[in-house]
Amino acid sequence: MLKNITLGSLGFSSGLPYILIFSTLGVWLADVGVELSLIGFFAWIVLTYSLKFIWAPMIDNFSIPVLNKFGYRKSWILLSQIVISVCLLSLSFINPLDSLYLFAFMAFLVAFSGSIQDIAIDAFRIELADIKQQGNLAASYQFGYRMAILVSSSFALIFASDYGWSLTYQLMAVMMVIGVAGALMCPEEVNQSLEKLTLQNSIIEPLKDFISRFGIYFASFLLMIVATYRLTDIVMGPMASPFYLEKGYTLKEIGYVVKVVAVIASIIGFFLGGQLVKRAGVKVTLIIGALLVLLTNLSFSIVALYEKDLYLLGLVVGADSLAAGVVGTANITFLTSLVSKKYTAVQYALLTSFMMLPGKIFSGFSGLLANFFKSSYGIEYGWMSFFIFTSLLTVPGLLLLLYYARKIRNHD
Repeated sequence: MLKNITLGSLGFSSGLPYILIFSTLGVWLADVGVELSLIGFFAWIVLTYSLKFIWAPMIDNFSIPVLNKFGYRKSWILLSQIVISVCLLSLSFINPLDSLYLFAFMAFLVAFSGSIQDIAIDAFRIELADIKQQGNLAASYQFGYRMAILVSSSFALIFASDYGWSLTYQLMAVMMVIGVAGALMCPEEVNQSLEKLTLQNSIIEPLKDFISRFGIYFASFLLMIVATYRLTDIVMGPMASPFYLEKGYTLKEIGYVVKVVAVIASIIGFFLGGQLVKRAGVKVTLIIGALLVLLTNLSFSIVALYEKDLYLLGLVVGADSLAAGVVGTANITFLTSLVSKKYTAVQYALLTSFMMLPGKIFSGFSGLLANFFKSSYGIEYGWMSFFIFTSLLTVPGLLLLLYYARKIRNHD
């Protein structure tokens, strides 16, 4: 029970900084009038989560002096939590309109520390219990993470509408205490039999294994599918909240309707995706998911043309989040099928990083794209064009999937 509470607390402290920087920060910037192009560039800050495999070996081989008296893994967890709290507190005292570079730097430190925290928590969880208990611990971690999503998105927006952004981020900084308590709550189990990560066994050997199993050409083809499958959602993401605000929706409306509906619909989508994978198979579910994402993202262009309509927005956001849930489940299953038993965790981490990197890099230009379409076609038709464009980013991945399904069927 103590281990579950610990992992739930750590899941909360893991999800909180990611959502605050990836999603909620964009609402803050849009709310105070920061240019869309600059908001788009902020998407590059969370690249630290996609690149965390680079500094994972360092975290695996060294501990933090003084803090290591609490445990090898805990020293990194506690350090990252302290830095996250301090930087969130610092953000609350910075006006992004006056000191945008300093604001961005503090946000980067939050994201970088958050990526370090994730690495350390994953290692702590794996070493805390044997394989039979890992499913239970992972469920506790995911529960805490989902609670953090609600708190750092829906609750944060509602709170900010009444008390302002500064007090909101101060409150979020204080909430990191939940993670600190979780880290101190349970003794750390040190498994001396676990192999330490190095550049050789964390990147080079897993990549060589992946290429040797599939061959250089087919491995490259699979990586192209991985890199293009989630492009639409990732590129569109940073502009969603600025779009809502520009259409006249309040922070409370976004918090109550958009964020809550999105979380509920995505959970339903995860379950639906699991059933589709079970009944229709991974390849079919991947294709269905891609088609759903294409259609639901296109539906935002309808929202762009209509006057403010909370029910319409809730319907579209719900449909889009449900599609994202289906795609998420199918994608996890697909990536899992590509990894070998010898390098399961490492190859999966590398594949997820490869999946996120192209979209994150491209999403940095999402604000420039939105401004271009708005200046060319006006506000309503500009946003409509932007959503049509991002929806069409699904097409390359969909075509690759259709070819992949045909190739596998012919091979079978």
